[in-house]
Amino acid sequence: MDKITKYQKIIKKLMTDYVNNCGTRKDVERELIFDTENNHYQLVNVGWEDEHRIYGCILHFDIKNGKIWLQYNGTEIDFAQELVKQNVPHEDIIIGFHSPFMRQFTEYAIS
Repeated sequence: MDKITKYQKIIKKLMTDYVNNCGTRKDVERELIFDTENNHYQLVNVGWEDEHRIYGCILHFDIKNGKIWLQYNGTEIDFAQELVKQNVPHEDIIIGFHSPFMRQFTEYAIS
């Protein structure tokens, strides 16, 4: 299995497991969006809570140039560490929500 296919499977499993193990909210759907052609993966909340519209990204991963970019993490789980637990090397993980300057201070790749 090539690296991109492996990373696609890891990301989809982590996100699916998260959705299956987190609580639900009345009238709010959790949508898993897997664009495997362009390598974009998101979890989005969509719905209503009383009279308030709920819409927002909870998780966002991309695969670019053979590396996994964690673009957004609105959970309390350290998904970069979860990737490491799945044998993704630190140098293949980029914390995209950190500025390029700040990435040098993480244990992960800069870009």
